[in-house]
Amino acid sequence: APDIPVIDQAYSKLSNSITVEWRAVPGATNYMLTAQDGDSFVETIVKNSPGTVTGLKPATLYRITVRSINSGGKSQPSPFRKVNTVLAAPILSVHSPSCDSIAVSWKAVHMAAGFSVSLMRSDGLGRMLKQNTTNTSLIFTNLDPGTLYTIKAYAWNANGMPGDDFTYNQRTSPNAPVDVKVAFNSGPLRAVVSWMPTEGALTYSVTVSSGLLKLRCNTTSASCMVPSLQCSSEYYVSVTAYNDAGPSEPTDAVSLKTIPCAPVNISIEEDEPGHLLVSWSSVSLGHYYVVFVKSDDGLEVHCNTSYTQCHFQSDCGFTYFISVFAYNKAGQSPLGDVFNYTTAPCCPSDFRAVFMSSDTVRVTWAPVRGADLYETRAAGGSGEVLCRDTATACTLSALQCSTPYNISVFSFSEARGTNTSCAPQHVATAPCSPEIKNISKEGLSVISVQWQPNNEEATYVVTARGEAGLWHCTSTRNSCTLMDLPCGSAFSVSAIARSPAGQSLPSYSIPLETAPCCPNDLILTQVTQSVTNISWSIGRGAQTYVTTLESPKGQAKCHTLQTYCLLGCITCGTNYTVSLRAISETGLASSCTYQGYSSSACCPSGVKLYRLSNNGIRVFWRASDETINYNADLHGSKGNFSCTPSSGLSHCDITKIPCGDVYTVVVAPVTDKGPRLTFCPKKIYS
Repeated sequence: APDIPVIDQAYSKLSNSITVEWRAVPGATNYMLTAQDGDSFVETIVKNSPGTVTGLKPATLYRITVRSINSGGKSQPSPFRKVNTVLAAPILSVHSPSCDSIAVSWKAVHMAAGFSVSLMRSDGLGRMLKQNTTNTSLIFTNLDPGTLYTIKAYAWNANGMPGDDFTYNQRTSPNAPVDVKVAFNSGPLRAVVSWMPTEGALTYSVTVSSGLLKLRCNTTSASCMVPSLQCSSEYYVSVTAYNDAGPSEPTDAVSLKTIPCAPVNISIEEDEPGHLLVSWSSVSLGHYYVVFVKSDDGLEVHCNTSYTQCHFQSDCGFTYFISVFAYNKAGQSPLGDVFNYTTAPCCPSDFRAVFMSSDTVRVTWAPVRGADLYETRAAGGSGEVLCRDTATACTLSALQCSTPYNISVFSFSEARGTNTSCAPQHVATAPCSPEIKNISKEGLSVISVQWQPNNEEATYVVTARGEAGLWHCTSTRNSCTLMDLPCGSAFSVSAIARSPAGQSLPSYSIPLETAPCCPNDLILTQVTQSVTNISWSIGRGAQTYVTTLESPKGQAKCHTLQTYCLLGCITCGTNYTVSLRAISETGLASSCTYQGYSSSACCPSGVKLYRLSNNGIRVFWRASDETINYNADLHGSKGNFSCTPSSGLSHCDITKIPCGDVYTVVVAPVTDKGPRLTFCPKKIYS
């Protein structure tokens, strides 16, 4: 057998094993390690040093021996060494009580004097937190929400020797979601809840509660749809984030009010004729109501109110379809029951009496639904006139003009019979036609018309009708005046009588003609010293014209069909008054006055020409009036020349005249305006 080994050292690094080191023994092929605890022991065969005995109990004192082995057998045990195994690792129980804390607890470890627990983010970010304690629990706070942390713990004995460590990964619970929003989607009873994603959250749970009713929606995204909400309900919506550490705190509840339910207990009654009262029960969460009333002719009206009743005007003979909706900020309530209400048939309305003539009235009215027959009665004058027809019109003839009648129209149906509650209409027939007695002229454009009044409380309208247009005058007496009739126009004058009952037939027409119009433009042009041409624009309605120039020295007159005239025997240098008479085909005349006319100054006499030495001539004349200034003009093929003498002289000189030419010399009065006179006598000078 080999020699006995000698143990150099024995120690425990794990709570279930002891490691032994010894010096090698020559010839030994194996070694037997023995750990003895009282009566129990554990043996292990190893090849060489060092060797480890496993399967031991933690915190236990063992006697360690080594025996060498070869083919010859085993040596005696080596001198023993006493070694304690280290403490067992604490078994951790870890959870995250809040989003920023982790609680660690463990059971007591045999022979432990204290514990050391460290914590660090698993991603290596941040610093490591470490706590030593003699307790069996502790809490790490101020951590990051939703973050994975690695926790390591071990116990030490009274000598401060650390035992086995225990490692655990724990995530903090997530923070509560933020920015929670609720909106209706695809209908007012389906809501979409959305929020900002939370760090470390794996799933989310949306809780929608109303009283005892709770709806939940779980999702891994940042939104969730909650269907099947109830109308007229207020829900409180909160969101909780989850991960493997547990839930976050729920968010603050967000209020969600759904649309109101459809109103119920709807009643319809006609509180008075023509008025419908619609009432209903109050609806929870209904802020206001809208009542829609649609008649069977398609017309629809509505009423907005915050009360529980609405008034509507109604017409007889109609069927009304009535629906009531409740509203709030979420929208409109669903459609409830649609009610219909039929009013009683009504008396014919829109009663109209159209006078076909003074003795015939055509009565029309709006149809009544469901009426099979109408009966029209007219009482007044000399008796009663009756008309029955299925049409909505009746013609009553042989009536007296300007006479009041009581006309009643009753509707009849087989279902209800005759509606005799219809009130009569008081209608008067149209006035009788007036008769024009006289037409007189009170001025150039003023005509007075008189007639025989034959109606009571009637207004008479006289109309003058012509190509120039229509002119009217109105009176309640027996005459009126037509004003501002245009000149030179022909009219047909007639009269009618009007009253609230209608209008009479027109009277017989009487022709009327107004005096011709004065020409607007009149132009006088002096042709010679004693002849003047007068022209003028056409005067409407005029056939002939008489023009007159008159002065203290005499008168010139012309009567013509044309719009111009030559007047002779005009005295030069004389002021004339100008007048014109426009005469129509029937002899009506208008006297027209215009601005005065002054004939030109008289031409000089005794014109003589004298040759001067310096290629010039001197022109002499005798003035007809010393106050008149004259001008001498000389015209030739080689040039035109003129001279004007000083005031009071009757001659002037024209010099530097080209020789060898024939000149025409004219001496004429100087005019203030307009062209020079050309009709004065001419002299030839060679």
